[in-house]
Amino acid sequence: MAVETLDALAGQGLQVCGHSNSVPFSGTIRLLPLSKHSTLVLMSESPQGRIDSAAVTAAADRLRAAAMERRPTRPVRDLIGSDNIVAAYAVQQRLAAERVAAGASIVGRKIGLTSEAVQQQLGVDRPDFGLLFDDMAYDGGDTVPYGAVLQPRVEAEVAFALKEDLADGPLDATQVRSAIEYASPALEICGSRIQGWDIAFGDTVADNASAGAFVLGPLRKKLDQVEPRSVDMQMAINGTVVSTGNGAACLGDPIDAVVWLARQAREFGEPLRGGQVILSGALGPMRPVRPGDSVTATITGLGKVSVTFGQ
Repeated sequence: MAVETLDALAGQGLQVCGHSNSVPFSGTIRLLPLSKHSTLVLMSESPQGRIDSAAVTAAADRLRAAAMERRPTRPVRDLIGSDNIVAAYAVQQRLAAERVAAGASIVGRKIGLTSEAVQQQLGVDRPDFGLLFDDMAYDGGDTVPYGAVLQPRVEAEVAFALKEDLADGPLDATQVRSAIEYASPALEICGSRIQGWDIAFGDTVADNASAGAFVLGPLRKKLDQVEPRSVDMQMAINGTVVSTGNGAACLGDPIDAVVWLARQAREFGEPLRGGQVILSGALGPMRPVRPGDSVTATITGLGKVSVTFGQ
């Protein structure tokens, strides 16, 4: 498909990730179905950085092979760059489209790199986001097979369930609060397909924001019962406290993190939808786990959430 501007795509109900539809453009357009709500638009060139389609394909191939072979691989920044946001999300969404085509369902989103502590751990300086699939979900108290996630690390978060779409309007804190059905304690099991977690921003974005699995605790609280910004968190592995933090560590307020995500998701053409789960980001440093470990996080006002890793 060749177009002079992106308005032609907008007229078809399509949105190019990260772009204004009035930006002049001449290049190659590829359409990939991502969900019933949207179609991923891949471009060979963009105002936020060129997309080399061959490099995107090679990066996707490398990460796909690592996931299938259960063997971490070298970083993909040699292919797509360390901070080419458009190229990195193109890789992420290409792999997501393949996963959906194979039968997986998108059940939510995760926000990554919201905590300064985690950013410092990984040497990055901005948030990112990824997709949550149905086969990544666990309930509190479950046992997760250790091999289900490559190089697993765990962090504690506040999760939100949405009751309304966040597709239109200002997408400010008031609107986001109104769209949230409840909050619950959560553990995110982060995983990296990159050897030794040797990641730059482009690597982790392409790798679905290092998403692996997630665990939701049993308590569900309305926002008039708990203030996410004010919670305190303590996470223990095998009874030893290994991570502490609070709601303010998550972009200042987990609600503000969801505001950021809602705006980014709409800009990238896949708005947040009612019924989805949102992992709002780490409240403290993430920690590696080993086979047989038991992890419990306690978040004030939201209670406990725990998980055990199989041998």
